[in-house]
Amino acid sequence: MIRAIIVDDEALSKTVLKNLILKYCPEISLLGEASNITEAKKLIEELNPDLVFLDIEMPGGSGFELLEKLIDNPSLMVIFTTAYDQYAIKAFKFNALDYLLKPINISELIAAVAKISNPVHKKTMRSSLKHFMDSPGNSGISKNNKVALPTQEGLVFIDIANIIRCEADGKYTYCFISEGKALHSTRNLKDFEEQLTQFGFCRIHHAHLINLNHIKTYVKGNGGYVLMNNNDTVTVSKRKKEDFLKHLNKI
Repeated sequence: MIRAIIVDDEALSKTVLKNLILKYCPEISLLGEASNITEAKKLIEELNPDLVFLDIEMPGGSGFELLEKLIDNPSLMVIFTTAYDQYAIKAFKFNALDYLLKPINISELIAAVAKISNPVHKKTMRSSLKHFMDSPGNSGISKNNKVALPTQEGLVFIDIANIIRCEADGKYTYCFISEGKALHSTRNLKDFEEQLTQFGFCRIHHAHLINLNHIKTYVKGNGGYVLMNNNDTVTVSKRKKEDFLKHLNKI
């Protein structure tokens, strides 16, 4: 059994989640509830649960503030339950963290609990959570400009400057690193575009995102193509060419 507590300041939200867990998640044993981070910290210290269903915005302190007090707990797992803004949701996704967007969807609840039951996911979640809490503004990018790449084996932490390019592979992405490696990430290319554009990356094709700092040569043409520092050749689509050239002029 997975021993869990619910932390949420809204009585109705707690009741709805509790009822869904009791009906659809028999592997969960609910130990108690808390309405703020003070109650939650005390409850966690008393009961030592495996899992916290954690709301973000609460009076007297956010769910993030609670996590800062508990981040060194080696066994605690978290499923965020939130009506938070979409920027935070993207950060959760990018860091492979489990979250449930209110109103909670039954199938998403079942899927999140199923992942929590997986020993591999437990290990990944701890790395994800620490990386997420170290990120300025919880953006998904750490203070030393490292990004977490979720793979099927777990998280790989990479210096952003060492990512040469990203290439779509269906709903997954290949990330080509300056050390000559290609990492297969479980995130899609759009997620990478949203996170890395601020660091000098540009989408030059529906399947290609490149680090402008790693361009060796641009060869003109209908759309043209770029030669990267690792000698990969990447096509520039006609639709993306104008935007790409604008980015080049800023380098």
